[in-house]
Amino acid sequence: MSGTTSTVPSTVGHRTGVADARHALRKIGYYTFCCLLLGFFSLPLLWMVFAPFDSTPTITASLPEFTLGNFQTLLDNPNAMRSLGNSVILAAGTGGLVVVLAALAAYALSRVRIPGRDALLYALLLLSSIVTGTAAMVPLFNLAFELHLIDSQLGVILVLSGGLLPSAIFILKDFMDGTPRSYEESAQVFGASPLQIVRHLVVPLVRPGLATIGVWSVAQVWGNFLVPFLLLRSPEKSPAAVVMYTFYTESGQPDLALISTFSLLYSLPVVLMFLFVSSRYGFRFHGGIKR
Repeated sequence: MSGTTSTVPSTVGHRTGVADARHALRKIGYYTFCCLLLGFFSLPLLWMVFAPFDSTPTITASLPEFTLGNFQTLLDNPNAMRSLGNSVILAAGTGGLVVVLAALAAYALSRVRIPGRDALLYALLLLSSIVTGTAAMVPLFNLAFELHLIDSQLGVILVLSGGLLPSAIFILKDFMDGTPRSYEESAQVFGASPLQIVRHLVVPLVRPGLATIGVWSVAQVWGNFLVPFLLLRSPEKSPAAVVMYTFYTESGQPDLALISTFSLLYSLPVVLMFLFVSSRYGFRFHGGIKR
């Protein structure tokens, strides 16, 4: 009996040790995989950080031969810095229009009970996902031509806004549904109009949602190449995404000095905007009163 009793704890201890070893090996393998994955995706970012300061940048990430001449070459390019300003105009115009129209539409869909409301909302979201911008460019180009919006930044803003609105409305409706209706009823008792309720009561409660939609819209427009490339004809109106296409030689070889430097400047505004909004609102994906 004593021999059997002494054997059981040793067997249990052995199994516990084996389980702990397997658990440790799994954790080591998991963290090793995460480090390798992080390193793989970090290589392009490291290249973008170091290549602009390299006198002879290559496609490999390496310590640069420090120089600021690439920035001077970029400043001497007549279209580079102007294209960044054009990107700001298109992104700000589209983002502002999407936020305003999506907020009004989402509030109306959240508060007004109409037959087929949810089906309409899901249909808009589904069609916006299926009929992409590439597939719709021929009718959009014809529409812009008929409205005399070719080579117009306003035409680009309207086309991009129309493509982003269904998803923006769908996202904002959840925020609108989370706002207490009792606040609106109290405001109506004091004679507030619907627009005053939206401006002074609803908008402050759904600011995280509006910030999320604003950053998302700006990011979508900032990197959009196809729509400005097809609708804009004048080089002085082209955004940065289109102008970057010109940093290639006639034989198709990339000018890595210009591309790397311009890519660094091109990415900074969106990154800074994301960090600012994230620190301010934290991208809380819920509406209404803060929990």
